[in-house]
Amino acid sequence: MATAKNAPEAAKKRTPNAAFMKPLTPSPALAAVVGSTPLPRTEIISKLWIYIKEHNLQDPANKRMINADAKLKEVFGKPQVSMFEMAGLIGKHVK
Repeated sequence: MATAKNAPEAAKKRTPNAAFMKPLTPSPALAAVVGSTPLPRTEIISKLWIYIKEHNLQDPANKRMINADAKLKEVFGKPQVSMFEMAGLIGKHVK
């Protein structure tokens, strides 16, 4: 019976966190990949994934790893990062 009570609460739509929607200005290194216009953090990550897929930078053996090309190496600071690590490294390149 308890699950029937919780069902309407679970169906409520989540409201987006305002911090994720705030436009952030990318650093020059990040701007080389995503553009220099201020974007919300979610859009920056989306544009990064578009760049990664267009340039075939996912490790073929382990799709969770991203092999950095020259532009991404400036952003990440190392030749390979995990997709989970990527979001944290982006924080250093936005204001």
